Amino acid sequence: MTAIPSTGHICPTPAESKPNEPLLRPVMPELDSIRGIAILAVLFYHGFYWNVDLAQFSKPVRLVLMGMWVGRLGVNLFFVLSGFLITGLLIDSKGRTDYYSRFYKRRAFRILPAYLLTILALVVVKHAPWNFIGLSLLYLSNLTPLFGIAIAYPILWSLAVEEHFYFVWPAVVRKLPIRQLTFCCVAIILLSPLLRLVTFYWSRQNGSVSFVGNDYTWNSADGLACGALLSLWLRTFQPSRRQVQWVIYVLATVAIGIYLAGLRWGIWTRQRPLGAAMQVVPWHLFFVALLGAFLMLGTSPWKRIPHAKTFRFFGEISYGLYLYHLLLFEGFDYLAARNALPLPKTDPGRLLLIRFLVASSVAVAIAYVSRRLFEDRFLRLKGRFTSG
Repeated sequence: MTAIPSTGHICPTPAESKPNEPLLRPVMPELDSIRGIAILAVLFYHGFYWNVDLAQFSKPVRLVLMGMWVGRLGVNLFFVLSGFLITGLLIDSKGRTDYYSRFYKRRAFRILPAYLLTILALVVVKHAPWNFIGLSLLYLSNLTPLFGIAIAYPILWSLAVEEHFYFVWPAVVRKLPIRQLTFCCVAIILLSPLLRLVTFYWSRQNGSVSFVGNDYTWNSADGLACGALLSLWLRTFQPSRRQVQWVIYVLATVAIGIYLAGLRWGIWTRQRPLGAAMQVVPWHLFFVALLGAFLMLGTSPWKRIPHAKTFRFFGEISYGLYLYHLLLFEGFDYLAARNALPLPKTDPGRLLLIRFLVASSVAVAIAYVSRRLFEDRFLRLKGRFTSG
């Protein structure tokens, strides 16, 4: 996940919708809600599933906690949304003389402050070795295993993928005509599963199947390309609402069909070839359909549904919350293991719930303060150093 362009302010009262309001607008508040859904999914995944010993729970509770696994796909939803928004921004500014400088200055003001603050926090609490810190400063967190270095703070891997996207995609969009750019997106979408399959067999030859290879940029690019393809389609073909609705239905149906058909061959686990290559594919298709559905609802008389204040609030603080929340969960575990917290003696399920409520509440508070008193100061500088 990364800091993708803001689509509105926290929780304004939505204006009355016009029946034929265009899907693409300068401000699309419903996309903040998508961002909010994505960060909540990740929060629940890390709070209730990641590094949790499920064996200590009863079977019904264990089944619920296993369902939290799907929350890790919130990162893939961020990728699809980022590909959609960034590609749209680049296409819309393709003819500007300050095309590159404007893009990179605006990205720097949005991304670097909170990112560098997170790196500083990792140094202060001695959470990561210096070699990982150094590579993370170069946005190589997802590639550290290639240097024999473990990914010490897993949150940063997706930031590295996004940053590599920023390094390459502006030049691709600037140089390629729309038709070739569309083919490029399709090629990435088709090639990524094949690369993941190659990585699966390569890692299995070394004795075990590692999920680290899925974090490499070339194995994670299809979500970004799916979002970019949607942006290209809406801008180039300007489809009618009925056509968009039809595509949403088709994508959702195909996504469900691929997943159900793949169950027999293990699409549900990355320990098997099909799962390693294809597990995220139906989810990417579904997320494109979800994005299209939110754009449709956000420009309809039903706009209050995708403009829900709660989701938009979490969408606004999502970047900081994504960066900080795992440190809070791990900090809670560190203190609990040393009996430094006044925790009641109760069953593991309640303790896990207490952990989630305490750590996530502190993370939300810190993310909100970070956005309001720290990140926004730099966001206001974007207008001073970039025009338009």
